[in-house]
Amino acid sequence: MHKRTAVVLAAGKGTRMKSRQPKVLHAVAGQPMICHVLDALADCGVAQPVVVVGHGGEAVQQCLGDRARYAWQQEQLGTGHAVMMARPEVSEEVETVMVLCGDTPLLTGATLAALWETHEKTGAMGTVLTAVIGEPKGYGRILRDDAGHVAAIVEEKDADENQKAIREINAGTYCFDRAALFAALDAITPANAQGEYYLTDVLAIFRRQGGRVAAHTLTDEREILGINSRSQLAEAEAVLQDRLRRKWMDAGVTLIDPGSVFFHAQAVIGPDTIIYPQTIIEGETVIGEGCRLGPATRIWGSRIGNNVAIQNSIVLDSQISDDCAVGPFAYLRPGTCLAEEVKVGDFVEIKKSVIGKGSKVPHLSYVGDATVGEGVNIGAGTITCNYDGHNKHTTTIEDGAFIGSNTNLVAPVTVGAQALIGAGSTITKDVPAGALAVERSHMKIKEDFHGRKQKASK
Repeated sequence: MHKRTAVVLAAGKGTRMKSRQPKVLHAVAGQPMICHVLDALADCGVAQPVVVVGHGGEAVQQCLGDRARYAWQQEQLGTGHAVMMARPEVSEEVETVMVLCGDTPLLTGATLAALWETHEKTGAMGTVLTAVIGEPKGYGRILRDDAGHVAAIVEEKDADENQKAIREINAGTYCFDRAALFAALDAITPANAQGEYYLTDVLAIFRRQGGRVAAHTLTDEREILGINSRSQLAEAEAVLQDRLRRKWMDAGVTLIDPGSVFFHAQAVIGPDTIIYPQTIIEGETVIGEGCRLGPATRIWGSRIGNNVAIQNSIVLDSQISDDCAVGPFAYLRPGTCLAEEVKVGDFVEIKKSVIGKGSKVPHLSYVGDATVGEGVNIGAGTITCNYDGHNKHTTTIEDGAFIGSNTNLVAPVTVGAQALIGAGSTITKDVPAGALAVERSHMKIKEDFHGRKQKASK
């Protein structure tokens, strides 16, 4: 196999996005579009491509880190100029260079592998990825000779009316012989309507030198979509979501209403999980087998065990072990960790807390900065008062404790194992194991109060 590398063009400003953020960092299916491009390259064995950065380059570098090597294009002088800037980062040992754009998140690893294979099998100096589309406006057109070989690519602004009628277009992704590529780049000039150095001009140079230019034609034209506007970003999102839905259904996940369920590309879902409508799985979430999720549920960056039920709830950066039930209308904030068989009921908020095996927080409670043991029951309306206005404090509830309804646990405080807290209590001191703690004023009854009140008003 030829020694390969890739150059990813990511220096453009993307003015039509109307954003301060570099275009290639706008997210599709939960990750920056350029990350999708690097993922596709990784599927082909290119672990560290050269990314050409310019506008917002520091942000791109911060996002990608050591996934790439970097070249800078300080002036936006065209695609050919961008590849020239990458030259010092392309080793002379490399035989084949792929050039593609960082704003094409729909390209798949399979397509890139097929392009590489076509290039290397044909022995071409250059191979271009093409597609035949119904509306070619805005794309460069593929010009072929009488034998059907690629003769040149003409950009739309430089095309005449006959050339504009051609429906085979340049997808903006290429494979090149490295030595031929850089030799041809030295020969191109900005003699065009844009006054730029076009990468496509090297193909005409190859032809003049008697070299072959090959083409690999896509069957799914959606892959070539480049993102230049928010509407195109939405189009790409729709395509990727469709792919992800099909991927997970093929893997044994049931989607009751596929079109209303959204996934991030990094999420993993186990078989026999059922996902109900209007559910969103975000970030690097891992969901086990046999779960029932939704409806109207959002899960972000969390690890969910097997046979977990979550309905009408929000789960953020949390861990939920096997056989738990959450919701409806629960809110698990970052740092929540539920052990096996925990019940979190309706209108419960939990934050940065560990809840032990088999414990229950059935409804209308707030548990924050707490450690709750096994087999604990927390009654309705219970609050851990963890914030004193300056610092957060911890509440500890040990195994088997029973917390009565409408209890305020003023942290820092510990409730011992098997202790019982009477309903309506405000607990400000540690409660020993096995003890009963009740803190409430004595109940007073005044007989015939209503009658006496009426008499006093006359």
